[in-house]
Amino acid sequence: MKVILLQDVKGQGKKGQLINVSDGYARNFLFPRKLAAEATADAMNSKKLQDEAAARRIEQEKQAARETGKKLESVKVVIRAKAGTGGRLFGSVTTKEISEELARQHGIDIPKTRLQLDEPIKSFGTFEVKAKLYTEIAGVVRVSVVEE
Repeated sequence: MKVILLQDVKGQGKKGQLINVSDGYARNFLFPRKLAAEATADAMNSKKLQDEAAARRIEQEKQAARETGKKLESVKVVIRAKAGTGGRLFGSVTTKEISEELARQHGIDIPKTRLQLDEPIKSFGTFEVKAKLYTEIAGVVRVSVVEE
């Protein structure tokens, strides 16, 4: 019997896959636990429409990430920080501060978890911070730390 998985089933497949299983396994295990649905013409058509919608949504997200990456090329974030002796900062500049300043100064919203610092920023100057915008799409945020 052909079924469409509604959830991941260990040893069988992932959600949304069309698999072939024995009739007893489908009737006695998959259907009562709402893990699968019978692969009727309506179910197949519905699955096809859902797959197309998911593909469109993914393409829109990729396009938005590309546009954000292009915006980041011309943007420079200025962060003001207090300093001690020798030009060293009190503490360090974090990804949270960079994310907040990027949103406040330029209206570009990138979550702090998507910003990657190689090492903490503990001095004044200009730094480049990698921003992972989508799976294969990355950008660079230029951060200038100046004395308050």
